[in-house]
Parts: sequence; C-alpha cells; structure tokens
Amino acid sequence: MAATSGEYIKSQFPTIDDELYQYVEGILSSSADDFEDGTELYDAIGEVLHEAASDKSEVEIRNICERLLGILKPNKSDLLNHGPTKVLNAPVHLASMAANLEDNVQDIKSIWMMTRDAGLKVDAKKLEKAEAKLQQKQEKRSLDMQMNRNQATTGPRLETATASQVTSKKETKLEDKGNNRTQDIRIENFDVAYGNRVLLQAADLTLAFGRRYGLVGRNGLGKTTLLRMISSGQLRIPSHISVLHVEQEVVGDDTTALQSVLQCDTVRERLIAKEKEISTKLNNGCTEPELTQELTDVYTQLQNIEADKAPARASIILNGLGFSTEMQQRCTKEFSGGWRMRLALARALFSRPDLLLLDEPTNMLDIKAIIWLENYLQNWPTTLLVVSHDRHFLDTVPTDILHLHSQRIEAYRGNYENFEKTKTEKLRNQQREFEAQQQHRAHVQEFIDRFRYNANRASSVQSKIKMLEKLPELKPIEKEIEVVLKFPDAEPLSPPILQINEVSFGYTSEMPIFTDVNLGATLDSRICIVGDNGAGKTTLLKIIMGMLTPTKGMRHVHRNLKFGYFSQHHVDQLEMNVSSVELLQSSYPGKPIEEYRRQLGSFGITGDMALQTVGSLSGGQKSRVAFSRMCMGNPNFLVLDEPTNHLDIETIEALGKAINKFTGGVILVSHDERLIRMVCKELWVCGGGKVKSIEGGFDEYRKIVERELEAQLK
Repeated sequence: MAATSGEYIKSQFPTIDDELYQYVEGILSSSADDFEDGTELYDAIGEVLHEAASDKSEVEIRNICERLLGILKPNKSDLLNHGPTKVLNAPVHLASMAANLEDNVQDIKSIWMMTRDAGLKVDAKKLEKAEAKLQQKQEKRSLDMQMNRNQATTGPRLETATASQVTSKKETKLEDKGNNRTQDIRIENFDVAYGNRVLLQAADLTLAFGRRYGLVGRNGLGKTTLLRMISSGQLRIPSHISVLHVEQEVVGDDTTALQSVLQCDTVRERLIAKEKEISTKLNNGCTEPELTQELTDVYTQLQNIEADKAPARASIILNGLGFSTEMQQRCTKEFSGGWRMRLALARALFSRPDLLLLDEPTNMLDIKAIIWLENYLQNWPTTLLVVSHDRHFLDTVPTDILHLHSQRIEAYRGNYENFEKTKTEKLRNQQREFEAQQQHRAHVQEFIDRFRYNANRASSVQSKIKMLEKLPELKPIEKEIEVVLKFPDAEPLSPPILQINEVSFGYTSEMPIFTDVNLGATLDSRICIVGDNGAGKTTLLKIIMGMLTPTKGMRHVHRNLKFGYFSQHHVDQLEMNVSSVELLQSSYPGKPIEEYRRQLGSFGITGDMALQTVGSLSGGQKSRVAFSRMCMGNPNFLVLDEPTNHLDIETIEALGKAINKFTGGVILVSHDERLIRMVCKELWVCGGGKVKSIEGGFDEYRKIVERELEAQLK
C-alpha cells in the first residue's frame, strides 16, 4: 500500500527532494489510520507538498490529498462514495411484487434500500476524537485572531533569526558515543535567515583551536546574528567545547566586582565551599577520619588549579579594563550599564572558554582599555571569534580574517591589512581572468559567425562551438557598493561662532568634574576630544550645546548656530516598532514622503530598507537612521559622541570623508583611532579635572597612554 502511495507522490511531484519524500512517506505509513478525511491529510502534509511544487495551487494539492486517502483506504473510500453493492439473482417483475406488497416487503427493501454496513455506524470514541480535533482547531484559530489583534495594537512584530545545517554521519556518531574530542570547530553547509531574508546560504565555517579570528563584513549581513546562532546552539558544534558570548551586561546586586569575576571559576568556588564545610565540621568536634582525608584531597585540588593566584589574575584583568582597586570592591549594582558590560568582558577573559565570542568589544572601552585588551588578547590561549570595526584592533589581534559577503564566508590568513591586500589582488586577478575569457569568447564567436555557412570550414566551426561549450563560465566580479554618507550644506556664519571661557562644572560643589576650561571653535573646526571613561567628555559636550549650565565661567555662541547632536545612546532611543520613514515623519511632520526617503538615502537607507521596522535593522543601519534624523534639522555644527559604535569599517571611512566635506564645524568624541586620524585638526584631552590641547596629535596622545598603562600595571 505504501509503495502505491509512494508511486503516486513521485508521479505528481517528480522533482520532490528525497528528504521531503521520506518525511511524507513516513507520515502516510505511520498515521494512515488516523486520517478521517482529505482535509486532515492536507493539514498533515499539505505544507510540505506545497514546498515540493510551488507551481501547484491549493485546490490541486487538496485533490492530491483526497486521492492519496483513497489509495491508503480504498475500502472506506468506496463505502463512502457508493455504499455496499447488491447483486440480483434474477430479473424482478415489479408489478407482481407490488400486488403482493405485504409478503414481499423484505425483497423490495433489498432492491430500493441499502443495508447499512456495521463499519459505517458512529463510533463513540472516533466521534469524541473528531470533536476534540475540531475544538483544538477552533481554539488555534481564535488564538491566531487574538495575536493579530494584539499585533495591530502594539505595532509590527519583530522578525527572529533561524539557522539550519548539514552534519556528517561520522561526526554525529562520534558525538553520540561521546568520542568526539576535537578542539577544532567545523560548521558545514549551513544557512542562516532573518525572517524572510537569507543571510548565509550553504556557508562553511572552520575555526582551528588556538587561532584568533576577526569577522568582518558590511552592516546588516549577519555578523552578530551568526555569533548568536553559535552561542545559542542553533548552529551545532561539539558538545564538549565550552562557548561564552559576551552580549549581556552583568546583573547588578550586592556582589563585589572582584567576587563577580571570581565566581566564574565554578570549580574553584565548589572546592572552596567544600573546604569551608569540612573545616566547620572538624572545628565543631567531628572526628570522622574520612573528613581529614577529604580535606587533604580538597587542598591538593585547590593547589593543582592554583586557586590562590585567582584573585590576583582577576584583579589584573579588572585593572586593565579600568577598574581601580577601590572600584573592584564596589557592589555591581553601583555601576552603570557601560561598566557592567566591561565586567561581563572581564568575567569572559577570566573564564577562558574553549571558544570566546566577542561582538564589538571596544565599543564600551576608552583608548587606554583598548590598548590593554589588544595586548592581552595577543596571548589568548584558546579560540577567539571577534566582530570589530576598529581597524587598529583588527590589525593587532586576529591571526585570521573571516569575510562575510554574498551569503558566504571566505577565510584569509593574517590581519586586516593583509586581508585587504590579498582581497584586492584576488579580485583584480579574477577580473583580469574574466575579461581575458570574454575577449577569447568574442574572438571564437566571430570565427563561428563568419564561417558558419562555409562547407569547407564546417568541421572547424563545430570544434569551435564545442570548445566554447566546454569553457568554464566565469562571472563578472561583484563589487560591493561603496558606502557614501552626506551631511547637508551648512549655513555660513561670521565669527565668533562658539567660545567657552574659564568654565568650571561639577554636579556637586565638592566634586568638580573640570575647572577653568577654555575652548573656541569655528565652522572650520575639527576638534577631537579623548580621555578615560568618566573624565567628563560627554558632560563637556552638553555644556557646549547649552544642555548644562556652567557653575563658573561663560559660554558664548552665535545666535544662528544650530547644533546637530549624535549621542552614544541615540541608537538605543529610537522607536523600534515603526519604519525609518515613519520615524522621520513623527520627528519632522508635514514634509513629502520623497523628502524623508531622500534624507534616509543620503545615509545609505534605501529601497525596502526604509520601510522595514527600525528594530529589524542592524546596529549600523540604526546609526544611519539616527544620523538622518539628526540632519533633518539642517545643523551647521555637529557634536558627535562616539558615533562609530555600531558602524562597519567601510561606513566609518565614509563618515570620516563626510565630516571632512561638511561645511560646518565638528566636535567629535571618539576612541576610534582610524576616524580620529582622518578628521582631527585639534586634539583635546579630558582628565584630571582639566581639558587641554596636545601638540603632536594622536601619536603623542597614544605614547602618553601607553606610558600610563605601563605604570598602572606595575
């Protein structure tokens, strides 16, 4: 029976995938008795059959399901359609039968009335099962309607990411038996999608143990999603490999920062707890000889893992990430979100998992901490996979670069600088090869067209045609679209533009953040402000824009000066359940839709992307939306606070070029060395309650920071 249904499926779906076919066959063979009608069979396999043949309509698929039910239950199908048949033994004379009606009632009934087969009587259990199924469907329908109503009131639902992969039978067997001990990670032939958008297709990823990989690619291609797929287990790796993804900040409670890091070493924590428990029993007079031996074993294990050195190692990591000795003893609940993210990074570095996943780790760090992290990760003992936009970081830390593009991942040996050179040369060679083949094809085709109808050249023409058919088809190089950002033209103003004289500020009179600050700016200014986290950089920006009033000193600004402010929290403050166009519309109402789209387009938010919900965009794309909204007011002076946090390398380059072309003034707070070097004409350093200019620019500042770091770690 199953073979007959299988033949019918193959005849209706000749191109059906083997896996889909096996799935359908399995349902038909194992659950045939459960299907009461074709609708139930359609509910079970209809969606799969639609996938096997997208050209067939729903009506056609339903008819196929009815036919399949007829193949699986031929007797039932006949009974339902025709009823049991009655064969007459001889001709019947109806007139004589009617004359003797009373005597021949049973014979007449045998002709005109079908006898009810016992199998067609209502089965109470089946009726109960059918009613339960019907109720379940009605409940599901009402739940779907409720969800749709909720979605209508709360806005569009955000898409989620999904992943699938093909695993080898050999590795699956090793995994099942617990014999897989490899430290290398191979994820082969996998797909990752975000809603209906495919991010990776038939991609391969190999991570060799002990190597450090930098994952690069344009915003929105799926770098962060890939890390989440690995850490959540949606992309499977050997179960014995420990994975840690630094994504969530540490929860604030009464635990000290140092203790929060030490708690990551669960083996050490368990042994210390055991040692305390045994010691308490012994101190209370317990004389069991086993306890003394057990305590000795615990001390031996603590010594083997060098438990006594753990607090010092944790303190070094915290110190490198900017936690002073006093801060390490503070409760985690006293720290801001940025510092808790640093704490999460410290816990990860202390834990030393087999695979450490870092997503933009430099976003939360000042330049001093970035330099420390670069040095620390160069000696990382296990496997590292890091997403970063920091060019200097990518040149310093990775041993390999993984380039995500065109729904696949390409591996390159060396740091980012080496990757750029290799990729450029590779694309150049591929383009040369393509152009050479195109010329060769054109030359051969010209010969074919010229002598196609020449009988003397017939054999040559045929051989040329065959040669063309055998040539491998090379495709032209797909160049990534260049990122271009464009700030609006600024209204010219006559000086003076902006002046801060002898300004001091503190949230309390006892604790001034800085004193006696003097700062002047024009529409030609490109001022970069650097300094440790907490030194007052953002506070200084707010005083410049008039959002905070100085406790002492004066601020003078031109009456027509219009600030455009990009804060480091702008991306988090965007409304997530509306589209980018709707976001600009709510901030600047009354303009034509084309103007909003033109504004978004000048920052790379084009086409359907402008109509997606903001929450479904990548971090870098959200930053571009924030830039678009900032520029709708046509500012003539830009104040940018950490604008690179979510941008990819290409967009940071484009931002630097856009700043240089902008006809207004710019004050920038950033830790991105590449951007500072591109735009900075004047470097101001915040620290020690002062803001001072540095001669020699960023090179001099980096030397100062490295000297301070060496002194701090001694």
